[in-house]
Amino acid sequence: MPDIQPFLESIPVWAKSEWTFRIIKVLLTLLIGLPLIGAATRLARKATRKRFHVNASLLITKAVKYTLNGLLILTVLSQLNVKVAAILGAAGVLGVAIGFASQTSLSNVISGLFLIGERPFQIGDLIEINGTTGTIDAINLLSCTLRTPDNKMVRIPNENLIKNQVTNITRHPIRRVDLEIGVSYSEDLDHVLRVLNEIAEAHPLALLEPAPLVIFKGFGQSSQDFLFGVWAEKSDWLKVKNGLLLEIKKRFDAEGIEIPFPHLTLAPGKASATGSEA
Repeated sequence: MPDIQPFLESIPVWAKSEWTFRIIKVLLTLLIGLPLIGAATRLARKATRKRFHVNASLLITKAVKYTLNGLLILTVLSQLNVKVAAILGAAGVLGVAIGFASQTSLSNVISGLFLIGERPFQIGDLIEINGTTGTIDAINLLSCTLRTPDNKMVRIPNENLIKNQVTNITRHPIRRVDLEIGVSYSEDLDHVLRVLNEIAEAHPLALLEPAPLVIFKGFGQSSQDFLFGVWAEKSDWLKVKNGLLLEIKKRFDAEGIEIPFPHLTLAPGKASATGSEA
């Protein structure tokens, strides 16, 4: 058997210290633990996506990640001979104090759980709340983040989403483009109806089922008013709306259909001998 005593004697004194071994254990723990946490998080994401809604899957995955990271931190502290029990006790007391002091945060967490259960929207949906419209980017325990059409980020507390009316614009696969159209009183209504139906049928992205909708709403101050509704896939809604507006203007001009607009007539007064207007 080879003699290892010369090798042991060649090891520097600093390498034989207790803290050196502790630091080595910590490094090994981190090198092993961090990849394992990443693998466990990915596994949780795949498993929950098959059984739960995407919102619940996201929160469960985050809970697994945070829990495992917390256990890893406690393990590292224990290896560094830190009194973990005292830290947990202090954290518990601090958590209770923070809980009483931050009832709003607790309300947001509870609201987030209700959102998961009720599922009024999911990531990628376009919603409107209190005049703000945006696409859901993230659903967290305390808040949801929206991305507005002009690429701004809006953070909305979960409690607001529970207490206020939320409109999910893209919940269903198709949407209707509603256009308010007015024509002059001199126009023939049958002619207008025929042209609008032809425009709807000719648009390549407009759906023929459900059928386009043309409703005579009534008599306005200076126009005969129509509601022109055309169904489209939700991804094509904006293209259909823009295309219909352009085509209506072109066809109305070609067909001689007048779109009325306010007219202002100025009548000059007759000056009297004193210079005042009659």
